[in-house]
Amino acid sequence: MTRPASTTTELVAGPLLPTGAVSRRPSSLSRLRRHRLAAVGGLGLLLLALMALIAPLLTPHQFDQMDLDSMRQPPTWRHPFGTDDLGRDLFTRVIYGARISLGTGLCSAAIATLVGTTIGAVAGYFGGWTDNLSMRLVDLMLSIPLLPIVIVISAVMKPTVPVLVLVIGLFGWMVTARLVRSSFLVLKAQDFTLAAQVIGAPPGRIIVCHLLPNAVAPIVVAATLSVGSAIILESILSFLGMGVQPPTPSWGNMLQDAQSTMATKPWMAIFPGLFIFISVMCVNFLGDGLRDALDPRLRV
Repeated sequence: MTRPASTTTELVAGPLLPTGAVSRRPSSLSRLRRHRLAAVGGLGLLLLALMALIAPLLTPHQFDQMDLDSMRQPPTWRHPFGTDDLGRDLFTRVIYGARISLGTGLCSAAIATLVGTTIGAVAGYFGGWTDNLSMRLVDLMLSIPLLPIVIVISAVMKPTVPVLVLVIGLFGWMVTARLVRSSFLVLKAQDFTLAAQVIGAPPGRIIVCHLLPNAVAPIVVAATLSVGSAIILESILSFLGMGVQPPTPSWGNMLQDAQSTMATKPWMAIFPGLFIFISVMCVNFLGDGLRDALDPRLRV
């Protein structure tokens, strides 16, 4: 028996509301606003990004401006975060360092999310040899120790910011691929996917229009975790001298400059380390809120 057109429509687009009915389900945005930690995280990231963008307006100093008469000074009104071994203002360097650390984290996470989502979606939807080949590639990449291979690549190639972004992004997509694949394995067996296949929708349209919107929650969580991991990894590489090179400031190489004076001049390490901690925590808080807001199982 041929299924009525209205039933097929409901399977693809969801149940139709009666005329004049208004959905009382809270929107994703309203649920995100009610998530206090997500609001704190989003506000914190917004403030950090704004400070990085308007850095020249917040301080009269240049990030590489040396003052040999003001070396290793503790925090004062003139230098709120103190100065380093060359008399450079640490407040200025921390703000300019946010451009490197946050920019590297966001861009590399975007690359990792794009690659991981693409591979996971194709593997989960098509299955078979495509799935097997994709998952063996994921296993191979996961078997490679990330930090040593990134150190080797950074040592062989000139450790510029674009190189760091590409390396971190291309070695950080595996978790996202697995999450997206597992979501697609569940979603492709749902009635709305079967109905879309019955009416002749091409695989690309099914993946983009029907499956991906329902897999947004794990993708967002993986992306936010990737941002935090990328910020920490960039800081580690810069601390080891394999990342951003002085005099360009990043939070990692500022910690490297402070390692010999941590006991006697602690402010040189406290402020860049504190900003790494704050940025990663804000990203994680925002990711938790986005997960709860976008999870379709919580839309009641």
